[in-house]
Amino acid sequence: MKYSGSCHCGNVKFEVEGQLDGVMSCNCSMCQRKGALMWFVPRDALSLQTPEEKLATYTFNKHVIQHRFCPDCGIHPYGEGSDRQGNRMAAVNVRCLDDVAIESLAVKHVDGRSF
Repeated sequence: MKYSGSCHCGNVKFEVEGQLDGVMSCNCSMCQRKGALMWFVPRDALSLQTPEEKLATYTFNKHVIQHRFCPDCGIHPYGEGSDRQGNRMAAVNVRCLDDVAIESLAVKHVDGRSF
């Protein structure tokens, strides 16, 4: 299924395709503050509908994940990185997707503070 998403002000728009079966809730210092619910997909499944220049990037800790956000409204719609096999991945914040019943999704809790 294809989903559309954006930041709050709409300056960052994207589409992502895949089967949204569940999400991850992480308690690391970043996710805890954002309140993000993340859905992991291959990076190629996410396509930006706006120029990449409209995004800002934040990294922390080991600097392996690029937390992408809108510099105007501050919303973090997704992050980019690689899985343990080296495959490019996107971590989509499902709270930024249109027409998704978040309360119906299975949530896996991850102790990101221990990483």
